[in-house]
Amino acid sequence: MEMKKRISLELRNRSPTEVGELVVDNCRSSDGEVEGLSEEFTELEVLSMVNVGLSSLSKMPLLPKLQKLEVSENSIAGGLNTLVEKCPGLTHLNLSSNKLKELSSLEPLQSLKALKSLDLYGCDVSSLDDYRERVFQLLPQLTYLDGFDQEDNEASDNGEAPSVTEEEAGPPGDDEEEDDEEQGSEGEEEEVGLSYLMKDGIQDEDDDGDYVEEEEDEEDEDDGGESVPLPQMGRPS
Repeated sequence: MEMKKRISLELRNRSPTEVGELVVDNCRSSDGEVEGLSEEFTELEVLSMVNVGLSSLSKMPLLPKLQKLEVSENSIAGGLNTLVEKCPGLTHLNLSSNKLKELSSLEPLQSLKALKSLDLYGCDVSSLDDYRERVFQLLPQLTYLDGFDQEDNEASDNGEAPSVTEEEAGPPGDDEEEDDEEQGSEGEEEEVGLSYLMKDGIQDEDDDGDYVEEEEDEEDEDDGGESVPLPQMGRPS
């Protein structure tokens, strides 16, 4: 499918000014240029054009709010100065598997002051000696190159390093184990208390039984004694 038609379909009856994210991966650019995009996409923040046959970015429109651009698996060999002019707010740029061979082709990116993450995996430039050190030196504003910072810490899904509080928190299962232990100890206490009450109840029943037996014995003793009839006084004749 041609890029123009794909973009038209992705609009889904919306105005270009209402689109914040646009994905047109695996469609076709007829002449290796960006087609179907215009400066009407004023609110566009995320644009993905993976494997669309791009060889140039020269026809990129002005996209002042664009932050993330995915153009991997294309044939881009240079001309990155267009991004500085048209997408000055870029923070994430994925150029993996393109035809970038020299570090000099990356020099225009020095002017993208907000750029924090750059992907060049699969480009010839990534096979140069001391590639990572040289790119970080060329582009000091970068935090991540190919998904890792200068200390080889991997970026999270949102492109940010994991916070210290998350690292100190420990594995998520620890809290659950502690809760289980607390519940277990509470259950033991309940069992001990219940057994004590049951034992105490049994003792009370035994005591009540003894008391009843004592009462019955006393009644038996009263019934067993001989009764002495009272003498009857006769009437005087």
